[in-house]
Amino acid sequence: MRESQAIQRLRRIATSPAALGLADDTALLDGLILTHDSIAEGVHFLPSDPPASVGWKLVAVNLSDIAAKGATPAAALLSLALSGDDVWDMSFLDGIEAACESYGLALVGGDTIALPAGAPRVFGLTAIGRAGEAVPLRRGGRDGDALWLVGTLGDSAAGLALLEADAAATGVLVDVYRRPVPQLAAGQALAPHAHAMMDVSDGLLIDTMRLAEASGVSASIDLDVLPLSRAFVAERSADAEARMFAATGGDDYALLAALDPESDPLRLSLPSGTTIVRIGTLSAEGPLLSLVSGGSPVPLPERLGHEHRSNPASPVVDSD
Repeated sequence: MRESQAIQRLRRIATSPAALGLADDTALLDGLILTHDSIAEGVHFLPSDPPASVGWKLVAVNLSDIAAKGATPAAALLSLALSGDDVWDMSFLDGIEAACESYGLALVGGDTIALPAGAPRVFGLTAIGRAGEAVPLRRGGRDGDALWLVGTLGDSAAGLALLEADAAATGVLVDVYRRPVPQLAAGQALAPHAHAMMDVSDGLLIDTMRLAEASGVSASIDLDVLPLSRAFVAERSADAEARMFAATGGDDYALLAALDPESDPLRLSLPSGTTIVRIGTLSAEGPLLSLVSGGSPVPLPERLGHEHRSNPASPVVDSD
């Protein structure tokens, strides 16, 4: 079963208005933003990844959803699966603690279980944020809106590729893969001005398509302007193949925002050093998702990003 099929079935159960029709990454309940993400060994992290970085990542990927709603972190519930390796488990909790302290997230409870010997590690976290006056959902995009991206693309996927080739690999790209940084302050600055916003976790192309579909519009992306870091370009270059890799890799935890075309987010009080680039446009007509480069149309790749499915042909490490 594909992830999309499971969500479609779950919509028959999740009928509360707080669920937002399961068309978003979060729920909205009485002024609180609720989200839950799980990470699994062999799917979201490698068995060789340092356990502290796995703990950090679990917190960060949940806070990325909080950031996409312009919310302030408030509290979290942890689902902890003990592996029987006390050193690993304690280091994992060190990573949880470091991330919670860094982002002012209070751990207020959860659940603990023990895994059978040899079972892959699986962890879950529910994060709760306090909503601001404006909560931009996926479905708010409008005809003519400009699409802006906060952050860079491809670093995490490139870091993972380095680790898959050499488990001892190090460097900036590996660090980005292992310790993503949620764009909380940027999300709070953009939220009052964004018609729609979401985080980019499964890949820019598939996540843009999801925003467009939820908003009932079409999206066009200019591959030539996608923001790439110096480390990514040094490793992968900035040619068409590298840009497509970055657009589909996933695990970026950037923010995708639809703003009025007259809005200029560069004038907002964004954190120093924030990368923010206009990458496309929403429109009332046309295919759900289209790409251009050099002013000419580019065919969509066969794989737009990551979508979970049961019994995959081969295990991969990918995004939420």
